[in-house]
Amino acid sequence: MQLFSIKAYKVYSLFFFIGLFILGPLQISSFAADNRIGFVDIQKAVLSTKEWKKEFEVFKKSFAKEKKKIKARESRIKKMLGDLNKQNFVMDPELKKKKQEKFRKEKVAFERYVQDQNADFGKREKEITQKILLKMMTIIKKIGKEKKFTMILEQKVVLYHDLGNDLTALATKTYDRNNK
Repeated sequence: MQLFSIKAYKVYSLFFFIGLFILGPLQISSFAADNRIGFVDIQKAVLSTKEWKKEFEVFKKSFAKEKKKIKARESRIKKMLGDLNKQNFVMDPELKKKKQEKFRKEKVAFERYVQDQNADFGKREKEITQKILLKMMTIIKKIGKEKKFTMILEQKVVLYHDLGNDLTALATKTYDRNNK
């Protein structure tokens, strides 16, 4: 036994959609009037913190140091290739084969090393940012509660917002104050 007939279902559906169409905008406008919405550019907030700047400076120094090592190693490999090309025609075939194999192994090892270093540095940068981002989220929640915001949205997903509700600078200042 059916509780609703197909006709009754269609009628109820029609009333539901009419109600949504007519009353929906009223509900949205009453929501907007009763609630405060803030906005944060989370990337800017994180990258503006003193902690991130300090840690990124250490990261950059480490990266520059590693870059010098890579350049030196790359120069050695280029020199090996140049020497191999110069001596190519006068070298004994067996010796030539050994040197080519040594060069190939060096080149492959170098390429792996560079890939590993890039992955390691990418991972370290992500860890630095993630650590600060998690702390920043806590700060933003705290600001939301203290300032009685109903919600705080990521600024990049919003087409327009009143700049008076931009909490990015406040979030950064509060973060710096709490994480000395």
